[in-house]
Amino acid sequence: MTLSHDLAGQGPSTVLLLHSGVCDRRMWEGQFHALAEAGHRVVRCDLRGFGETPVEAAHTHADDVRDLLDHLGIDRAAVVGSSFGGKVALEFAVRHPGHVSALALLNSGIPGFAPSEELAAWGAREDELIEAGDLDAAVELNVETWLGPEAGPEVRALVREMQRHAFEVQLAVPDEFSPVRLDITPDDLAGIKVPALVVAGAHDVPDFRAVADELTRLLPGARRVDLDWAGHLPALERPAETARLLTDFLAETAAL
Repeated sequence: MTLSHDLAGQGPSTVLLLHSGVCDRRMWEGQFHALAEAGHRVVRCDLRGFGETPVEAAHTHADDVRDLLDHLGIDRAAVVGSSFGGKVALEFAVRHPGHVSALALLNSGIPGFAPSEELAAWGAREDELIEAGDLDAAVELNVETWLGPEAGPEVRALVREMQRHAFEVQLAVPDEFSPVRLDITPDDLAGIKVPALVVAGAHDVPDFRAVADELTRLLPGARRVDLDWAGHLPALERPAETARLLTDFLAETAAL
């Protein structure tokens, strides 16, 4: 199965955009065309269970990404991942290192992540709401948690729509079609040699700032950027500023 995706741009270098777990590929609207105008071929996709990509079998997101690039005839790409998409980007870089030229990780997850007591309690509350059939409240819990102070009403409405759709799709999936868990270690991550931009938001939950600390320590090519205005989803909170951050980073890596 090929992931649902969009293409823009005709440049010699490719950028792949991987969305967060509360969004789908629509979250990249503020960067998709800007990166194409900066001279890149840009791909944004919906991972399985999000947006327009259904879940029809057990799967590995990193291998789905590889299959998409193979389908498009793309050998290597700079991979930009937001939150859950950052975790998938790291897994992809470990499993298929020859396909990755650079990583940009925006408030990224990390393989093997162990949540704090506070975040675990948040997850338990989300589970309670879903099990009670109160998807509206579960959606609002996510919107209020993952968007920072820069997010206006239109952004909140979009995240609300994307998260609600993801819940509806994923709750209908049989257990046997769940993602395959990958055993990726810190040593595996330390073996990722490509340039990596590690972005942390000052208004994000503490767990993800701790992940940024860990990635900055582990990844040999890491450069850390802290955004004093950002919550968990800077690509939606300040789209133009995030686009400039990414285009500058990609220009720097191209010059290496």
